[in-house]
Amino acid sequence: METLPLGFRLRDRSCLIVGGGEIARRKADLVIRAGAIVTVIAPEIDTDVAKMVTEARGQLKQRPWQADDILDHDLVIAATDDEPLNAAISAACFSQHTPVNVVDAPDLCSVIFPAIVDRSPLIVSVSSNGAAPVLARQLRARLETLIPEGYGRLAAFMREGRPLAKQQLADTRTRRLFWEAVLASNIPQMIYDDKAEQAKVALTAMLKDFHVSAKGEVYLVGAGPGDPDLLTFKALRLMQQADVVVYDRLVSAPILDMCRRDAERIYVGKARAEHTLPQENINALLVRLALEGKRVCRLKGGDPFIFGRGGEEIEELAEAGVPFQVVPGITAASGCAAYAGIPLTHRDYAQSVRFVTGHLKDGTPDLPWQELVHPQQTLVLYMGLVSIGPIRAQLLAHGLSEQTPVAMISKGTTQDQQVLTGTLGNIMDVLAGHTLPAPTLIIIGEVVSLRNKLSWFGES
Repeated sequence: METLPLGFRLRDRSCLIVGGGEIARRKADLVIRAGAIVTVIAPEIDTDVAKMVTEARGQLKQRPWQADDILDHDLVIAATDDEPLNAAISAACFSQHTPVNVVDAPDLCSVIFPAIVDRSPLIVSVSSNGAAPVLARQLRARLETLIPEGYGRLAAFMREGRPLAKQQLADTRTRRLFWEAVLASNIPQMIYDDKAEQAKVALTAMLKDFHVSAKGEVYLVGAGPGDPDLLTFKALRLMQQADVVVYDRLVSAPILDMCRRDAERIYVGKARAEHTLPQENINALLVRLALEGKRVCRLKGGDPFIFGRGGEEIEELAEAGVPFQVVPGITAASGCAAYAGIPLTHRDYAQSVRFVTGHLKDGTPDLPWQELVHPQQTLVLYMGLVSIGPIRAQLLAHGLSEQTPVAMISKGTTQDQQVLTGTLGNIMDVLAGHTLPAPTLIIIGEVVSLRNKLSWFGES
């Protein structure tokens, strides 16, 4: 994050704009709408700028800018097309620790104006940190169509109700749960329909009867293989409302960033021979957090019911009487295969697919080998990178051809995705010349031969 978005209260504060043309007019309009008292300095000032500023109790100074003009102003905007002048204004402001915005020169700014969707008191802003203002404006245009005017009235209604809620509900968490319940009720629709008095009666009644259950809930959420765009709508909604997020090693950072910002985060990831918490401790943790009344998002890479031990976790939740929801995720097999251009089934190559785990037991793989060597079957190995040597040997020993295509997909669906391909006969030689970081998924079968034709997602 290059800049931290902050709300700047400008009502009755002094704002200096250097420049008197069209750029100055646009900036003056924006800060005047925020309640600022504007002073414009420029050798020439357009009629429209002059009219706008004087009507808003501002001042016009028709002369060149001077260094001491920045004194006693809360915000300075350099809105000229004179680059040396803009640089001088920026330097003067930085020396006095005065917030400054230089139009179309982000490196000279200490504050950057975002594109704004105004549903006052609700304000939504989009910023590219000055890198792509046209893109920010296009995104704002899209948001304009998604955020009805009624949202502003709803925000004002909630502002009016906050003192009463604060008086009757003791703590911050209870108030947050109350307002979430309000937004899930029919009260917002009353506001949209201009039935404010009816909404006030409903809010008062809801506040009187509101109580927080002593028992929380657990959301077992599949985060998918890594690409945040593969999350389901339900997964994102529950991630945004959880009080605590308990997450695995395979949950990518961009997905974790989509959880509620103020939620407590607890890492319980496991790697080979390295467990932050044993599984039974994770189960007990989920139960304890829920019995404390918290909403817990148990965030797991891929799908929680495919080699994710989700069944064990909800079994213990059920025994403890803890409510839970399960949100499926795109499993690594389907996600990584799709991004690598490998269909898991194909009429001409494979009529079935088999998911197996490559974990070793007592140093050797323990799998039903005879069932895995069907010629028209795709074999997908989870967690098989360490055990690929003995697995390959067993498959060959049980009759699978050395010419059988093999793909190894590292960090699938992410920008760091790597794919190595070979055959069962030479895959160890191919692997020897590369370093594949975990997680790595292995696909074995004739469908891998389609990768050269169907691959679409770029990787190294």
